[in-house]
Amino acid sequence: MKTLPLIVILGPTASGKTHLATHLAYQIQGEIISADSRQVYRDMNIGTGKDLEEYRIDNQLIPYHLIDILDAGKQYHIHLFQQDFQRVFEDISSRNKPAILCGGSGMYLESVLKGYEFTAIPIDEKLREELESKSFEELRINAGRVQNPASVEREFNPDLSTKKRLIRAIEISHFLSKNPEFQIPKPKIPNSIIFGLNPETEIRRERITKRLNERLQNGMIEEVKALIDKGISPDKLIFYGLEYKFITQYLTGELDYSTMVERLNIAIHQFAKRQMTYFRKMESDGLIINWLDPKLPFDKKLDEIIGKIFVNI
Repeated sequence: MKTLPLIVILGPTASGKTHLATHLAYQIQGEIISADSRQVYRDMNIGTGKDLEEYRIDNQLIPYHLIDILDAGKQYHIHLFQQDFQRVFEDISSRNKPAILCGGSGMYLESVLKGYEFTAIPIDEKLREELESKSFEELRINAGRVQNPASVEREFNPDLSTKKRLIRAIEISHFLSKNPEFQIPKPKIPNSIIFGLNPETEIRRERITKRLNERLQNGMIEEVKALIDKGISPDKLIFYGLEYKFITQYLTGELDYSTMVERLNIAIHQFAKRQMTYFRKMESDGLIINWLDPKLPFDKKLDEIIGKIFVNI
């Protein structure tokens, strides 16, 4: 039997990724690797949508990885994720188990599927502060003068369309010009097959609002309060975004309850839309995503995935 590819299940928030991934893992005796930038943190359960009960099917615990690996308040970034993914993926593969990468953090997914090379280059806070004060056009001029144009082009081509990416391009070039001996690690790009979930917009919107109300009623505010009580600063929680941002603003008196719920609901809908935009860009950049028909029954979705996985095995 040939080696199974890395199986990827992606989609926007509330698309049912975890439910599908866990049932697929149950069917093929696989293990799940989370590609979620916030589920790495302990004690951030409800707000990050870990849904850990989904990982038990017929009294069988589905093995999962890169969830609850770091204390809340610590820093985690894409280079650490790449390293953690590679370690876990190699371990799963060495045991001849199928690996299922599941998540909605587009940049985390893409860093594995396209082998981001420059994530090891550190952030330069002083340089960023200086560049933030410049206009978009000034940054474009700066980017045109970089000393490592080939490096920047490999990382960012064809997209230098945002201020954030321009700053990162200049930051990379600045670091390499000062550290010419630096060896850029070459990540291994796994053979993969990607499946996407994209529910109809109205259904997605209904799910997001319903899920938000359920989580608010089931301890999400108390979860954020407990993190603050443990000594995690409001600024750090706001940095984590979405649920943690708006609930922290409510708990610190910046927002009243109804305003918090309204703004949070809108922000999650906007986030889901941005996720889909990112996935479409991944496609336009060359990744093939097998989008599952949202009208297919759940068992038929599983059958379609399994059929495509094993067709050439």
